[in-house]
Amino acid sequence: MAKQHARMRPILSPERDCPAEILAAPAAAGPPAEMVFGDWYPALRSGRLRPGSTALTMLLGIPMLLGRKQDGALFALRDLCPHRGIPLSAGWFDGESVQCKYHGWRFEPCSGRCEEIPSLTRFDHLVPQKIYANAFPVVERDGYAWVYVPSAGVGRMPSPDYEPDSKSKSEPGSEPVSQPQAALRNLPPIPELPKFSSRYRAAHLQADLPCNVDHGIIGLMDPAHGPFVHRAWWWRRAASIHEKTKRFEPIEDREHGGRNAGFRMSAHAPSSNSAPYKLLGKPVTTIDFVLPNRRYETIRAVNAKGRERWFASLTTVTPVTPTSCRIDVIAAWNIAYHLPLVTPIARYFGAKFVAQDQRTMVEQARGLRFHPGLMLIDDADLPAKWYFALKQRRLTGEGDHPLCGPVELHWRS
Repeated sequence: MAKQHARMRPILSPERDCPAEILAAPAAAGPPAEMVFGDWYPALRSGRLRPGSTALTMLLGIPMLLGRKQDGALFALRDLCPHRGIPLSAGWFDGESVQCKYHGWRFEPCSGRCEEIPSLTRFDHLVPQKIYANAFPVVERDGYAWVYVPSAGVGRMPSPDYEPDSKSKSEPGSEPVSQPQAALRNLPPIPELPKFSSRYRAAHLQADLPCNVDHGIIGLMDPAHGPFVHRAWWWRRAASIHEKTKRFEPIEDREHGGRNAGFRMSAHAPSSNSAPYKLLGKPVTTIDFVLPNRRYETIRAVNAKGRERWFASLTTVTPVTPTSCRIDVIAAWNIAYHLPLVTPIARYFGAKFVAQDQRTMVEQARGLRFHPGLMLIDDADLPAKWYFALKQRRLTGEGDHPLCGPVELHWRS
């Protein structure tokens, strides 16, 4: 088998051998995916938002204007004026309010509340403060601005940083609770990268993928592509492929009605054919996937001196549109965190790793535009089947968890 891999050569070089019409990016890479609303998604790196600044992004097909007020409060607005639909990003932001370029309507951005309509006169009875632009809850966590994208018809849900004048009723003797804050208490927990010490280094990576979120996610959890997509001297060789057995168990998330249900690859020794894992000695790793789009990996080991060394990552695949998505990775570790070169080296190799996935998805998109029939096999593709079942269960509110209990899967990689 090793000799066979050694004889394999690339069929073609896309940059050199592919006709232009084949390389041309499709308008829609395969069918659109149904998107899951009512959850938190990373919109962009929060470091891009300095006080008084704004940035544009797209989440679940919604154009969004994000920004930070002079007092540090984050906001996320649908980038459309409720008056005539012109993008609010075409207007002005003074660090406190957003003003539309078309007719000068001015909005408090955390709540979306209209504060001024310049064209009104003393003969008008319209109250500007009863008009709202669409505002979304947004929270800063692990270097990202996480935005909660509600389902249609939920109503106004401004940012947690917004404090309106009116307060909702509360229990006697307790502090008054603002209506937006009360509504936010019912939201699912904000995702967070697990950390196991106060001192650590961190790095962020990002890549745009020309495929729908379903293809991005099942590519993320695919256990068999490593020796082929991530073939590198510093990671794996194709000849290193061998049989593996992993145990999986369900994650029910009963406290939230199964909203963020998923499954766990139970604690195990990391792959012996992945060189970087060897830096940790004899570690134990756990991998969780939870709806709608999150993969958590934690690797922990105790060295000869009894000190714990750990690595943790949170990877998300976020739908940008129904036919495109974005992968974001936040990783943290306490291995040699005092050495300044560790972070740029980790970021360099991490970017190489993500770029391998990105290139593969770009190449896959060339095939998906022809709408081929696809297949999922056992056991390597069972996690993908679980994902589709869990997603359908969340969208419809019907059905059971696809895992009745712990199960062992076997594959070669």
